Amino acid sequence: MKRIALVIFILAGVAGCGEKTPVQTVEWYKEHDPERAAMVKKCRENPGKLAASANCINAEKAQGEKDLARRGHLQLDAKDFSKQLREE
Repeated sequence: MKRIALVIFILAGVAGCGEKTPVQTVEWYKEHDPERAAMVKKCRENPGKLAASANCINAEKAQGEKDLARRGHLQLDAKDFSKQLREE
């Protein structure tokens, strides 16, 4: 049990030592194309270090949503989908 706590403590410390850039939301990245492209590129160049960072996750999600919208896919909301299933 002590080993698990130690590992969690070390991982939390390493995660806190990352870059000091502010965390942007998915919506922000969807509205700022150059910044999104730069962050996605940066994250893909160093996935071992950056893939789990909040900015990488948000930039990748924004990129995925923009790609899906460009292809004409709908973004379904889970709560609305389950409501439709119950109505049928």
